[in-house]
Amino acid sequence: MDELKFELYRLGTEGYCCSQIMMKLALDMEEIENDDLIRVMNGLCNGIGGNQKTCGVLTGGIGVIGLYAGKGKAREYTQDNFGTMVKAYMDWFEERFESTECLDLIGVYRFTDENNQAYPVKCGDTLLESFEKVVEILQENGYTFGNREM
Repeated sequence: MDELKFELYRLGTEGYCCSQIMMKLALDMEEIENDDLIRVMNGLCNGIGGNQKTCGVLTGGIGVIGLYAGKGKAREYTQDNFGTMVKAYMDWFEERFESTECLDLIGVYRFTDENNQAYPVKCGDTLLESFEKVVEILQENGYTFGNREM
C-alpha cells in the first residue's frame, strides 16, 4: 500500500489528474504505456472537462473496468459482467463518499500550475480506496488484475 501511495503522489506531482491516475496505475501494473489513452482520460479531469461534475476518480475507475471487460474491436463484445461491475463500483463509490460530484468531494481545494491547469489536492485517499476497490471488483469477477491476456 505504501508503494501505491507513493505512486499516487508521484503521478499527482507530475500533473496527472485523477482520471488519468486511475488509468495510469492500471497500465503501469501491466507495464504498458499508452499515451493516447492517458490523453483521452484528460477529458474527464476535474469533474469531466473541468466543470467539477462527475468525479474523475469515478470515471477513471469505470475506464479501468472497461479496459478489462469493455468492447475494443469490431468483432468483440462487452463482457457479460461489465455492467454489473460498473454498477457495483458506482454504488460503492456513492455510498462510501456520499456523492459522485467532484465539487461535493473536494470543494474548492485546488492548486494551479504554470499553465493555469487546476488540479485537486484532496483526492489522495479517494484515489487509493477507489483503485483498490476497482481491483477487488475485477478480481471478484474472475479477472487477473495486471494481466488482460485471455
